[in-house]
Amino acid sequence: MKVRDFYPLITTPHLADVRDFYVAQFGFQVVFEASWFVYLIGPGEDGTRGATLAFMHPDHPTRPPGPESFNGLGMILTIEVGDAASAFDRLKDGDAPIVHPLTDEKWGQRRFMTRDPAGILVDVVEQIEPAAGFWDQYMAED
Repeated sequence: MKVRDFYPLITTPHLADVRDFYVAQFGFQVVFEASWFVYLIGPGEDGTRGATLAFMHPDHPTRPPGPESFNGLGMILTIEVGDAASAFDRLKDGDAPIVHPLTDEKWGQRRFMTRDPAGILVDVVEQIEPAAGFWDQYMAED
């Protein structure tokens, strides 16, 4: 089987708000939009297609299984960027809620978190060098 795409489909009544959030804050583009569905593609590198994300209104006309709205618990979307500090400044200046400050983590990430209009935590990360010896304690011994 060849997988052509893989994306979360999040049910929320806030379609316009989440669309505008990902377009304004992360440069996603709207590829398809209907009154009950929004499909977004993020910017890729070197002209390639980036990450994809979709949102569905709970009043979807075909009533698929599980149309209940997302309650904001138990899910984090991680967006990896090349420069978390500049992304942090851009989102903060754009009035996105910052729920975890820009932090250099010992395991090798510079990150911060925001929350989108559907209630999803969005973890914005940049890979950096981990603290010396941090991963040694987690490595399996032969």
